[in-house]
Amino acid sequence: MIVVEDIPLAIILMLLSLLCLGSWPLFFNILERRGRLPQHTYLDYAVTNFIVGSLFALLLGQLGQGTLNAPNFITQLQQENWPAVVLAMVGGFSLCSGNILMQYSLAFCGISLTEVVSASLAVVGGTTINYFLDDGLNKAHILFPGVGCFLVAVILGSLCHASNVADIDAKMDIYNGKMSTGKDAEIGSNDDSFDDSSVTFKLIAHNCNDKGNESPLQGKERFKAGSKEYLEVLEHERAIKVKGSSVFLGLVLAFMTGISYAMFSPLFNLATNDQFHLLKPELPHLSVYVTFFYFSTAFFILAISVNIWLLYFPILGLPKSSISSYFSDVEGRHFAIMAGIMCAVGNGFQFMGGQAAGYAAADAVQALPLVGTFWGIVLFGEYRNSSWRTYALLTGMLTMFAAAVSLLVASARQRVA
Repeated sequence: MIVVEDIPLAIILMLLSLLCLGSWPLFFNILERRGRLPQHTYLDYAVTNFIVGSLFALLLGQLGQGTLNAPNFITQLQQENWPAVVLAMVGGFSLCSGNILMQYSLAFCGISLTEVVSASLAVVGGTTINYFLDDGLNKAHILFPGVGCFLVAVILGSLCHASNVADIDAKMDIYNGKMSTGKDAEIGSNDDSFDDSSVTFKLIAHNCNDKGNESPLQGKERFKAGSKEYLEVLEHERAIKVKGSSVFLGLVLAFMTGISYAMFSPLFNLATNDQFHLLKPELPHLSVYVTFFYFSTAFFILAISVNIWLLYFPILGLPKSSISSYFSDVEGRHFAIMAGIMCAVGNGFQFMGGQAAGYAAADAVQALPLVGTFWGIVLFGEYRNSSWRTYALLTGMLTMFAAAVSLLVASARQRVA
């Protein structure tokens, strides 16, 4: 069994986890904007996540010679450690619930705001709980200022989103002929100071209708990201129609996502380190890899159950589907598979780093907006052609997230077995 004990290696694993966990929602966003049903995407993602997570746990947990206090993966599966197994599986249910909620929140709020709200709640709640579960393992005078930076970041993120919504409403009003030329210039739609040459509408105008029906918007091959035409085509193509929907609903979904994310890491911590002494004294604690296996199994069970139900009883105005329709829907399946791979590897690295350097420090990987906002801006044109106020708030938000990650990682200390 491979055991990570070196702090620099643990930090490298945390940063790699941040990259993976901040990037996989990108693939969900691409597929939803191209019109693929979220249930189909999530089923592909869940199956891949379970297969990769199980192989990850088996291979790394079985390598090398096991000992009495640190048995290998197969040996520990046969031991009577059901209290820890239950905690691990509840953690898997919690993460799965968060991911399902996030999938729908992405459609209403975009990748930037969804990750800002959910990640900040996850870090504030999860980090605080993990600090006390680990009996103050991490350096509190560094850790909690980092948590404070996350709180500032979420406030700036909320203000940034409100400013951006006002910009988008202004653009849409212009498109419908309801706004004057003076206001148009204010938000940057026709302002020459905005660069309109680098980001174009490639992801949406491409493959405008997968079923071969001609779209009334198909003749518009290239649109400036963030422009009024871009927003109209996006609304026509996406699976979940959000025009006219309450932004409040998206924020509620993002908040519930954050609560779910705040619980899964402490539950994993409890399953692995048995702080409540639920296991028999003669039994060794679950290894990270065995815990991760049960965690991934629970995730898979809930994901498959909920999304098969949603095929036949969809929400948010989505059309009904079926198992046969899911299997025949291969368009974009490779994106969903990539999301599953990145999520499984990212979670595995997070837990390996957390077991070595403290789960509170490992919660730095929840700073997903550092990665997610980058992809949202570069690939989807989020915040494109927005006002100077929106850009100032966006810059402040990302600066605070970067400071938070630095402080949480710096609080790491080696766990004493």
